Amino acid sequence: MERKVLQTYLYDFYGELLTEHQRNIYEAFVLEDLSLVEIAQEQGISRQGVHDLVRRCDRILKGYEEKLHLLERFMNIKAKIGEIYSLTREEEAEFRETLPQAEARRRIRRLAGDILEEL
Repeated sequence: MERKVLQTYLYDFYGELLTEHQRNIYEAFVLEDLSLVEIAQEQGISRQGVHDLVRRCDRILKGYEEKLHLLERFMNIKAKIGEIYSLTREEEAEFRETLPQAEARRRIRRLAGDILEEL
């Protein structure tokens, strides 16, 4: 997984466990895509201080994931639902079934699609 995407996911799951100061700087770097220099000027600290804080936050967030595995579970569920969605879509395109079966499969695909969007 790309580093920025991983940082965003980890922040989404565990960001509230950081201090307010850590959240502000980490959000500026990861979510707002500001440079270390821009954040340092905005916060009135050194570029190195911002760099160190971002690295520390990365370690903290990864540590939570190593203990709790919430992101890992989320990604597994998302992959399985995506597979359900794909399989029902492919099957519907290949076979024209009786109306009740076809409707049930369409409903399954629609539900899987809704869940995927929410994740």
